[in-house]
Amino acid sequence: MTDAIRFLGEHDAIHHFHAKDTKVYDGQARYKGVLDTTPYDEESDRSWLFRSVGYGHGEEHWKDIVSTLRMIDYDGALSIEHEDSLTSSNEGLEKAVAMLQRAIFREQPGEAYWA
Repeated sequence: MTDAIRFLGEHDAIHHFHAKDTKVYDGQARYKGVLDTTPYDEESDRSWLFRSVGYGHGEEHWKDIVSTLRMIDYDGALSIEHEDSLTSSNEGLEKAVAMLQRAIFREQPGEAYWA
């Protein structure tokens, strides 16, 4: 993911960012693939599910994404998408916001005094 962000950033091609997460269940994916079309409401039979931010990939993954967005000078919104069938919209949004608040930077970096 971060390689794609860096590449697109080099080409000034990121103007908006959606914070959306997916969990792939390897056991199911081995025989159904990652393009599994099992109905969304049959969660236990699917090889992947949309998840609330932080429940598909952990906090370290999201910190890497936020850091890479900073590296390419993206200072726009992180628009949270919620399609997690395992939680309510409200709880999923609250958990995504809490996780991203730990990952985002609130201040601009200062001068690299150590360089």
